[in-house]
Amino acid sequence: MKLYNYFRSSASFRVRIALQLKGLPYDYVPVHLVRAEHRQAAYAARLGDALVPALETDDGHTLGQSMAIIEYLDETHPAPPLLPGGALERARVRALAQMVACEIHPLNNLRVLKYLVHEIKVGDDAKNAWYHHWVRSGLEAFERQLALLAQERESACQAPSQYCWGDTPTLADCCLVPQIFNAQRFHVNLDGLPRTLAAFDGCMALPAFQQAQPSACPDAEA
Repeated sequence: MKLYNYFRSSASFRVRIALQLKGLPYDYVPVHLVRAEHRQAAYAARLGDALVPALETDDGHTLGQSMAIIEYLDETHPAPPLLPGGALERARVRALAQMVACEIHPLNNLRVLKYLVHEIKVGDDAKNAWYHHWVRSGLEAFERQLALLAQERESACQAPSQYCWGDTPTLADCCLVPQIFNAQRFHVNLDGLPRTLAAFDGCMALPAFQQAQPSACPDAEA
């Protein structure tokens, strides 16, 4: 397989985590977003949205969108699973993942920040305030959801979660960790999020997450 990605792309980071958790080998193909390499014809022809990541499968198909790619990997390489076995539990994990991938990340990715600066003409202070507001409010909601799920597990006589859900990393953790990396990079206040940061710390103690992080990528920049 080939993974077309950018080291700072949180969506790409999600897929790198999934590949590492499953122990799947792949060729790393860098696509530099800041230099607009994703818009060049050779890459843009692969996907309708010309974004990263893109996964080229062993049989030559190209897949876009990180969540779809991760679920494809989970279906084609089911061990270790990134979604629980039960329908309710899978819905819980997908909801957590989507809180990050659908509610927090789209408001703060590079395209949006560049549009704020270049088209709407906001200054750096306003851009940073936008970023901090949406990331912080989104993570506060994530923290509240983790607290509700902890109550649910306790009522069902289940052990406390070591990660976002349960005692193994899931799709939710694949989404959370890159978002925390970005929050730290932009100096977002992360105080008062004990469950969220405990899940993050648990993940970052694992080799798969360490090997997938931006600083470990061949195209990493300071």
